[in-house]
Amino acid sequence: MGLMEAGRAAQAGTVESMDCLVTISPDAERRRIEISGSGVSRFRATMEQKINQVLDKLGSSENIEISVQDNGAVDVVLGARVEAAYLRFKGVIDA
Repeated sequence: MGLMEAGRAAQAGTVESMDCLVTISPDAERRRIEISGSGVSRFRATMEQKINQVLDKLGSSENIEISVQDNGAVDVVLGARVEAAYLRFKGVIDA
């Protein structure tokens, strides 16, 4: 399987317990973060901070939508899933 076309929706993760499913897709207006799941009410700010931190580290300047379906993922798992989804979105790694 070849590299996917950059700029198309990409995912990483699962909906299993202690994981999260991250989807990144183009957005015409700005970077937008949508989070749903078990820990959102308590950890939204921390999760948004981690997502932005990872994307900034990767040099993301695109207007993208990041959708996270959280099922109890710890910080390091969330970061890894965001990184993998972004690299897939950019066409750097295979799906």
